[in-house]
This record gives sequence, C-alpha cells and structure tokens, in this order.
Amino acid sequence: MSTQTPPRYPFAWTPPMQVPEALRHVHDSSAMEVTLPSGDVALLVTRYKDVRALFADKRLSRNIARPDCARISKDNDLFMDPNIDPDPPEHTRVRSLVTKAFTARRIEALRPYVQQVADELLDEMAAGPQPAELNEAFAFPLPIKVICKLLGVPAEDRDRFRGYVDGFLSVTKLPPEKVGECRQNLWKYLGDLIESKRENPGDDLVSELIRVRDDEDDSRLNEHELHFWTQGLLIAGYVTTASQIGTGTAVLLHRRDLVREIQADWSLVPSAVEELLRTQIMGSSVGTMRYAIDDIPLSDGSVIKKGTSVLLSEEGANVDPEVFECPFELDIRRKENHHMTFGAGLHYCVGAALARMELQVATETLLRRFPDIRLAAKAEELPRALGGFMEGFTEIPVEW
Repeated sequence: MSTQTPPRYPFAWTPPMQVPEALRHVHDSSAMEVTLPSGDVALLVTRYKDVRALFADKRLSRNIARPDCARISKDNDLFMDPNIDPDPPEHTRVRSLVTKAFTARRIEALRPYVQQVADELLDEMAAGPQPAELNEAFAFPLPIKVICKLLGVPAEDRDRFRGYVDGFLSVTKLPPEKVGECRQNLWKYLGDLIESKRENPGDDLVSELIRVRDDEDDSRLNEHELHFWTQGLLIAGYVTTASQIGTGTAVLLHRRDLVREIQADWSLVPSAVEELLRTQIMGSSVGTMRYAIDDIPLSDGSVIKKGTSVLLSEEGANVDPEVFECPFELDIRRKENHHMTFGAGLHYCVGAALARMELQVATETLLRRFPDIRLAAKAEELPRALGGFMEGFTEIPVEW
C-alpha cells in the first residue's frame, strides 16, 4: 500500500453536467487505490478490457461478507447478506431461475402500459404550475408505477416503499439507526407482499417467483432467496432508472442543440439513451465491490493480490480512450456503444431491457409533448443527492 492517502471515491463531480474530472487521468494504469466513504481502501480497476474480463473472473468473488474486505460505508453494509451466495454455481442457479420469470415477452408486453403512464404523467404536468419539478412529476413516478405493475405491488404502497428504498441505499446520507429501520421495514413489507401473493397469485413477477420457489425441481428458490431477489428487483427496477431519466434529461436540456437534433430525427432516441447511459452522470460503481480470492494479472502487467478489495469502475471503462473515440464528448450518434453501465457476463443486469425501454419511452414522449421544454434553473445550481447509492440531481425544475 502507498504511504500517501489514496483519492476519495466516489470522485467529486465536475459541474455542471460532466463526468468527474478525475476520470480523465485513470487510464495510465489498469487500477488505482481509492479511499471509500468508510475510510477503507480498495483497488479501483479502470480500463475497459480489465473491467469486462473481471466481471466474469471466478477469482474475483462477490461474497464480500469477510472481515478483511473493505466496507463502502461504516453505517450501511450495502447488499451484504450472509445467507446468499453471490458466486457461481449458486449465483448461476438462482439467476437462471429469476431470468425465467423476467422474460423478454413480459417486458415487451409492458410497453403499452409504460407509454400510457408516461402520457398520463405528462398530462398532469402540463395542467400544473410552471416551473415543474421533473423528478417528482415524471422521472420517479414512471419507473415506480412500472415496477409496481411488474412485481404486483399495490398502487397505494408506492410512496411507502420508496421511502424504505431510499433509506436502504444510503451511504452517508442517513444515520445508521435510520438506515437499519428502513431496511427492516422494507424486508417486512416484502414478506407480507410475498405471503399475500402466495394466497392470491396474479400475473406478476412476484407470483411467478413464488411459483419458481414452490416448484418441485430441486433447483428451486429457497424462501430467503425469494425474499432477497424480490427486494433486489424492486430496488434496481426503479431507483437507477428514475435517476437516469431525471439526470439524463437534465443533461439533454442543458444541451439544447442535442434536443433539436433528436426532435429532427426521432430515430436517434435509442442511441441518445445509450450515450447518456455511457456517460453515467448520476452514479458511481460503489455497488461493484469484489474480493480477490487469488492473484489476478491485469493488462498493464500489474497483479491484483489475493485478499484485495476491488471495485470495477464502469464509469472508468465507459470513458476509456482505447475503446471510445472522444470519450468525454456526448455524441448521441455514437455507433457500437458497448458501454459497461449494465455490467457484463454473468453479472449483466437482468433488468437492462426494461430500463432501456422505459428510458426510450420517457425521452421521446417528453420531448414530443413539450418541444420547447427547458431547465428553469442554471445547470450549476441543480443539487445532487450526495451520500446515496445514486448521486443524480434531486431537483430539476423545468418550464415549457
């Protein structure tokens, strides 16, 4: 270890709408030491080829409930559960079962509903006062309603579980006792939801996971896995998408030239969405913590030593000049945009297709409905949600 204190991670944002300046200097080597909010030190892997390879490397374990593994936060052991084995073969078994329930057919069948919700939310926004706050009017309600529909969560419970999830994802934002209270409440709520679905199953994902749990096959989900994965899908299915809708839209509205470009050619929406995902202006990779169970060589000849705590920098990989031409430029026409925002390999996000569909519908519907929509505040004045798992903008006032 170096005697000099490694830089703090997540890196400080470069205002108003750029990725952290620190990312411009991380590709001289394959990895660098960083200091986490807990004060612990971890190795941040930054080059695209290394990050992609390590997502699939069995020598890098996701089982971080180890006494010598770095902690992201002193107050919240994010996503650590000693009852869940996040490595193959157990992870492979459980993921295959969850994927059976999370089918492309089920996701595509949701598209008309996503469009309906987007239209209804924008109708309400149009009828309300200006400026409107985009997060509360559109960016958060859309994925919340969609994930509730997908999982079978009653509409009247949306606000309640949103509060639980926000507490669950606190890194330094909330005191530890509040984090613990939110986590307990969320776990209990999901237990009650599972039992209600077991008694009265429907055409929803929780009911499908229960069927997987209760199937006679020896590979079925156990009760804790059912609970854990329901929680994971609920959290991942709304928080990341909501933050990306709001913050990605803010980036576009800051660049009126890009909005006009999209409005002149709506076929650019998918590539614009991918480019906004690549630049990842609302998060870091604190959720990718791993633990090296063996020595692992990297592309620059260095070695991750056994026992090292490792973070896979998706945002670093996404601006690697060896892979992306002009990586710090927002190019909504970028081709072959194989960014790492959804991970890779066995750990590729199971909800990626849903997130993409929601982002495309949200972006196009908003820009069609409000062709002159613009930020109602200076970009540098938009506050960030610092201290949470997502660090997008907490307030995005817009007018039209």
